[in-house]
This record gives sequence, structure tokens and C-alpha cells, in this order.
Amino acid sequence: MRRIAFLTRRAQKDDISRPAATPRRAMVFRGALLAGATILASAAAFAGMREVGIREDLTPEDLARVVAVTRPTTDFAKAEEFEIMQGGAGTSRKRVNQDAFSQSSANITFEEEGTFKLGNGIFRKLWVSSPSSTQASDGLGPLFNARACQSCHLKDGRGHPPETSPDTTSMFLRLARDAETEEEKAKLVDRQALNFPDPTYGGQLQNLAVPGLASEGRMKITYGQVPVTLPDGTRLSLRKPSYAVEGLAYGPLHPGTTLSPRVTPPMIGLGLVEQIHPADIAAHADPGDSDGDGISGKAQMVRDPQSGELVLGRFGWKAQTPSIRQQTADAFAGDIGISTPEVPKHWGDCTEAETACLAMPNGVQPRLGDVEAPPPVMDLVTFYSQNLAVPARRKVGDPAVLAGKKAFYEIGCVSCHAPKFVTRRDAPNKAQAFQLIWPYSDFLLHDMGDGLADSQKVGDAGGNEWRTPPLWGIGLTRTVNGHTFFLHDGRARDLVEAILWHGGEAQTSRDRFAALPAEDRAALVKFLESL
Repeated sequence: MRRIAFLTRRAQKDDISRPAATPRRAMVFRGALLAGATILASAAAFAGMREVGIREDLTPEDLARVVAVTRPTTDFAKAEEFEIMQGGAGTSRKRVNQDAFSQSSANITFEEEGTFKLGNGIFRKLWVSSPSSTQASDGLGPLFNARACQSCHLKDGRGHPPETSPDTTSMFLRLARDAETEEEKAKLVDRQALNFPDPTYGGQLQNLAVPGLASEGRMKITYGQVPVTLPDGTRLSLRKPSYAVEGLAYGPLHPGTTLSPRVTPPMIGLGLVEQIHPADIAAHADPGDSDGDGISGKAQMVRDPQSGELVLGRFGWKAQTPSIRQQTADAFAGDIGISTPEVPKHWGDCTEAETACLAMPNGVQPRLGDVEAPPPVMDLVTFYSQNLAVPARRKVGDPAVLAGKKAFYEIGCVSCHAPKFVTRRDAPNKAQAFQLIWPYSDFLLHDMGDGLADSQKVGDAGGNEWRTPPLWGIGLTRTVNGHTFFLHDGRARDLVEAILWHGGEAQTSRDRFAALPAEDRAALVKFLESL
């Protein structure tokens, strides 16, 4: 039984509010959670993974309440209690505008609000090349994709592919190849590596460089058209991208290097996702499709670079990163070329083959520490990233929205887009503790079919597999970012196209959506737009 959770409404205290009913995945829960039972859905899949097991943070009374509140709703005539507060007590109720994704969690303290603002300042800061008179801001690159975190995460929201200009700031190409030597194969088995970078260009293609250095190259996108006719005769055209690189400055790519386009995902709710108990995510997993429903989600298991332990990956398009801090450090190094204690690469993603890059000065200031972004910087940016609030739902009681929600459940979307979880009671920050949240994701890897495949393996994720992205906030994409490009590479120009690209495990739900009457399809989209 999948364990999703219930709300703790609190105003700086740990008061527990009344439970609310919640949906389940295609009305069938994975694994087992029966009044305190162990929640390992697949013991073999999680062998050696210390943090997965039972909800040791809950008392039997709490667990019973969670079980009660997570019973699937069968009433689509009205909104569920607390449904509007999709980010728990931290949900932002501020005015919906372009800054809707940039608000702090509503339940952090006054002092924490100051920390959040400082983190926001660093998140927006433009880094400069070394040497520079601004000694606390130099170290950019030498090869990079952006000068600031905010440059990629526009308004803390969703990136997009270049449309009318060559700007690819919020989209880049991951470069990776399979293991070739026995040593590399052993690293994959032991999870010391997820894959291997291109020997010349590293883990991602960097299209920018500091003065005096050539950038690596440019991403080239070509779109074809895929005609689609729905059962009611409606005709649509999906755009199918193909990717290449041009202007390579340091020689050819390795023959085995694959290209995986990635747009930047929204930043909201990350701290809440980080505090979902791994047992609850594990409870959704069914890698062998033991119940025969065609859904076989699996967890991405990664080795924590800091502790060395095997933990659950939950961030990134392939769930390859275990924590927000590690995600931040990886982005500093790969996107901006800034070293941190977690990833102490002073020259970012430069490889040994890029000797001119390695000959450039770096921005380490001994008086500030051994890296370009020392621990205080990492602390602030991590806190900021953990506390970007999820906006409140809109029009939850609208009849069309409720009809769309009903269709969303009935065609099986909740099989992967799990509506609700309750975060850990023992979360390090009370703002994220014991909160009912509505991310609409199981945070597992699913085969999405050949149409969305990038042919790039990342740890447990095959070329066809992607992490289920959270849907909260998806209806505000145009408001915040001025576009409606969806999926990992932004190929879908609206929500209907995004659904129609679903294949693999999601093919049945996709086909059911396509077969809905036009009115019901429109209602389902209205439901998504209310998130």
C-alpha cells in the first residue's frame, strides 16, 4: 500500500490538523503499509540502502492517522480538505504574478526569512572571471553555461529551448558514455559512478567561456513534425526534436558519447521533496510489475558523494541526485564553473584534454577558504533552494476542474503522478516537518517509451526512463516564465502535447486521454492548470 500522508497545520508549532482524504495510484497501492508494517516494496531493489525501511519517525497513532487520511477519494463533487494548500503550511498565498515561484515558505521564522533573502542574493549574483577586483565573486568558468543560478532558473521557474534566438541559457546538453574498461564497469556496479563523461568535453556542453578562451561548441536543434489524429477526428502535430553539436573547439566527441537535452525544472517545493521519507517513495516502487498493471516504477539508488552511503536519488530529470546541497554543488561546478567543498573543481567541467582551460586562473581566495564558494555560500544557497514556497491551488472547487481531476484519476495518471505525501516528522527544519503536500509525483523512474528516449544511461535509469516530475505549479508556467514548453527538453508546446508524448508505461493513460471527449480533455487540462 503506498503511503501518502496528511497535513500538519502549524503556526510555528507542531499542531496536527484534521486529516484529509487523498487519492491513490490508479486505485491500487504498491508495496505494503498496513498499520505499521514494513514498507519495503521490493527488498531486493533496496538492498544495502540504509535509509529505506519503516517510518521510524511516526508513532503508531501517527501512522494510523496517515493510513486513514490517505484512503483514495471517491468524491469528485467537491475539493478535498486542505487541497488548496498544496505545499502544506508553507504554501504561498501571495498574489499570483511573475514572482509566484520566488516567495519564501510561509511558515519559516523571521530570522530564517533573512537567511532566505541572503541566499536569494547569491542565487541572483553574477559571477565574474578571475582575476577580478570583486574577489568574492570571481572564479567564473573558465567554461560555463551561465553566470548566475537565476540565469538558468528564470524566476525560479521552468527553462525553455531556444525558440527565436540562439540563447540556450536555461537548456543544455548532458554528455555521457557507457563504461568501456573493467575498472569503469566495476564503478557502475558499486555505484561509484552513474555514467562517464566525454573524455574531451566532460559532462555537459558549455557554450560560453571567459575572455581569451574558446567555448566548447553550440547545441543545434532541428524539429520534425509528427501528425496525430485523435479518435474523435481532432488533428494535432507534435514537434520531434533531433540534437547535434556544432562548432566544437577541441576536437570531436567520443564516438560513444550520447547527447541528452535538459531544460531547468522549477525550484518550488524542493525542501519538502527532500523530506519525504524514502520508505514512502519505496512503497510506490514495483520494478518487476508484480501487480500486472503495466506500471513498473523503480527507485534510483545513488551513492552519496559526501557520506559514501547508498541513498535514494530524488532530484534531477533522472533522479540522479540525493540532496539539494549536492544538486547545488553540481550546478555550481557544471553550469557556472565555481568550486565548492562538495565539488572542489576550481576549473569546473574542464577536462585534462582542455589544457587551455586548465591554464586559466581560478577564483580561490585563501582568506575566504579553499574553494570559490565556501561553506557559508553553500549554506545560504541551499537554504534558499529548500524554502521556495509552492503557490496555493486555484479554482479547486470549479466544476470543470473537479471533472478534470476525476478524469485524471480514472485514466490512470495517478499511477505515477502520486498526489500526496506527508513529510518526515523529524525533518531538520520544522518548516518542512510533518506536512501534507501534493506534488503529484512518485519520484520514481518510469519507462516513457522510445519517443522520449535520450539513449543515455544514468545509474539505474535507462535511456527510456525518466523521473516522474512534480506537477505542482505547472499551471503557472506561462505566468512566471512566459511560455508553455514542457517535458525534459521543452518539445511540448502545451499540456496536451506533453500528454500525447507519453509512451511506455504511460501509453495506456495517454491513449485513454486521447479517447476522451473533447470536453473531458479540456477539463483535465483545466485541472492541471489549477495546480
